[in-house]
Amino acid sequence: MNMLLSRPGGDPFPYPPVFFLTAIFFLNFIIRIIISPLMPTILADMGLTPDQAGSFFLVSASGYCVALLCSGFVSSRFLHVKTIVFSAIATGLMMVLTGLTHNLILMRCTVFAAGMAAGLYLPSGIAALTTTVAEKNWGKAMGIHELAPNVSFLLAPILCETLLLWMSWRQVLFCVGGASILMGLSFLRFSGIRDFAGQAPNFKAFAPLAATPSFWCMMLLFSLGVSGTLGIYAMLPLFLVNEHGMAQAQANTLITLSRVATLPMPLVIGWVADRFGLKAVLATVLAVNGILVSGIGMSNGLLLQVWVFCQPVAAVCFFPPAFAALSHIGSKKMRNVAVSFTIPAAFLVGGGVVPSLIGILGDKGWFAAGFVTAGGLILAGVVLPFFLTFHKHEE
Repeated sequence: MNMLLSRPGGDPFPYPPVFFLTAIFFLNFIIRIIISPLMPTILADMGLTPDQAGSFFLVSASGYCVALLCSGFVSSRFLHVKTIVFSAIATGLMMVLTGLTHNLILMRCTVFAAGMAAGLYLPSGIAALTTTVAEKNWGKAMGIHELAPNVSFLLAPILCETLLLWMSWRQVLFCVGGASILMGLSFLRFSGIRDFAGQAPNFKAFAPLAATPSFWCMMLLFSLGVSGTLGIYAMLPLFLVNEHGMAQAQANTLITLSRVATLPMPLVIGWVADRFGLKAVLATVLAVNGILVSGIGMSNGLLLQVWVFCQPVAAVCFFPPAFAALSHIGSKKMRNVAVSFTIPAAFLVGGGVVPSLIGILGDKGWFAAGFVTAGGLILAGVVLPFFLTFHKHEE
């Protein structure tokens, strides 16, 4: 295995390390969303109000973004592989502690800590992935890696409902946390990935990126990409129920079924990106996604359901080529820093500002206009990939 990884430019595709990283990313994402399908049971058991329940998502996201910004400090000292292991084990431990907690304030603290621990993974995971895999295969590797969140969205509700047949919600958290701990220990022992240091996010590290126009283009691109996934997903059920009179069960069923079709798309788009180039694929994905999001705002009836079903399929195609493009911005040692600064900004804009904008317009009776506006913003980003300048890496 070590020989396989020693010359990534000429070696065959290293499937075991890629699947190892994908499995850790899967559990990382499952832990971040697991409270959502468990929430009705948690509310009934702990006597919480909906506002108190919603605070879990806020504190988890806050911890995640803080950790993303600070992850370089950890990986520069403990190296990327050890950071990945620490993230998996610490996230699992925090989930176990969350299951043991009976106090709302303490539970918020453990959920915040779990979000922080989970946030340490992505910069180091992307750096390890792009260092392990030959540059010509980055699209395929990113496609496999990005299967994790899509599978998580599908399996989290099924996993919870199945486990709740035999155990309490607290024991479900124990199981998920325990699986993350075991995966972290297994990764340390069996992954075979060579360890190397990241770059701490200091001014000297950030200055070269800040002076690179492509970095700011990638930040805008990721903000648009997150807008088309989390931003639209956050407001879509309310839009379908309040604006189009769907029953909540029908709306959630439609949204769930639309996620099934997303499963093969990251892998497919990874191969397409390797074949046709990152810039062309990014521009095409943004164009299709922007049109579909706008179509959701302008359609009714069966046509609306078609747009709702198709839009997530286009949206998830953004991230494999986008992460591959981000890995081309700056030197090898700067990859984790680029991810550490780009993703928090993207979550803030795409996962926070855009849903808020749609909600504000919805309050004024212009709910559909909110989706049309979001689609227009995504569509406007079609030109951005062609302003990117890629750095040639020497492995």
